[in-house]
Amino acid sequence: MTLGGTSLPAFLEAQAEGDVLLFGVPLDLTTSFRPGTRFGPQAIRAASQVLETFSPYLRRDLREISYTDVGDLPLPHGARDRSLASIRAFGETVYRRGKYPFALGGEHLLTLPLVEAAHTAFPDLCVLHVDAHADARSVYEGEELSHATVIRRVAEKIGSERVFSLAIRSGDAEEWAWAAEHLVFRPFVFRDAIEELADRLARCPVYLTLDIDAFDPSFAPGTGTPEPGGITPQEFYAGVERLYRAGVRLVGADLVEVSPAYDTGITAVLAAKAVRELLFLFSPGEGRP
Repeated sequence: MTLGGTSLPAFLEAQAEGDVLLFGVPLDLTTSFRPGTRFGPQAIRAASQVLETFSPYLRRDLREISYTDVGDLPLPHGARDRSLASIRAFGETVYRRGKYPFALGGEHLLTLPLVEAAHTAFPDLCVLHVDAHADARSVYEGEELSHATVIRRVAEKIGSERVFSLAIRSGDAEEWAWAAEHLVFRPFVFRDAIEELADRLARCPVYLTLDIDAFDPSFAPGTGTPEPGGITPQEFYAGVERLYRAGVRLVGADLVEVSPAYDTGITAVLAAKAVRELLFLFSPGEGRP
């Protein structure tokens, strides 16, 4: 399965075929502050070339993981609904073939169609959401489908009690109250929340969505809506290691909101490194030291 749409090398020594399909989703339609996420997938791929395939945190090598990079998903520019339909159709195709999707965004709205596809394949799906923003508004700027409403729509699809929102530090009063009442909502913290929730997450197939603005802007300035006060890379790696040791298994993932126009280069490298670490969670029980 190949998509094309990029002239850059594939993500970090990706194989010709694999069980996890990395693909770019250059969606950039509802971003409300600084646009440019359509260029995120290529920036992440380019930055990945500087990384080693070995993870010192998990003491495993990506060469042990079955993954490939199939290029960017072609999307009709300016057409939100047709774009979302294309993303969902591609996700459904991936699951029908017994593979797992890992999207390189693109704006956060792309999570919704991929979760819909994952939920069809895994009805007991849980979603782990790591982000600066709650993204839980009912409506944003008159639209029900937006980067600012995506987690609300995901919760309506799979059940709010199955959505775990971590590290959130921004939202309006209504969405904050809604998230606190309905979601498994752990604002401001990541590593401590993972420690609390890892064993619970290990009991369900997990779709993980990571918004790069979960990290503090000092580590990830290249994003559309930076929010001071975020997590550190060290917290993230420690949290991933805890998920790995607990046996949490991903069946889908995305990393969204990298916007290279505002980057010094460090955001894309951090994103690529986060993708490397998350790839191991698709097979947490294999090669565990």
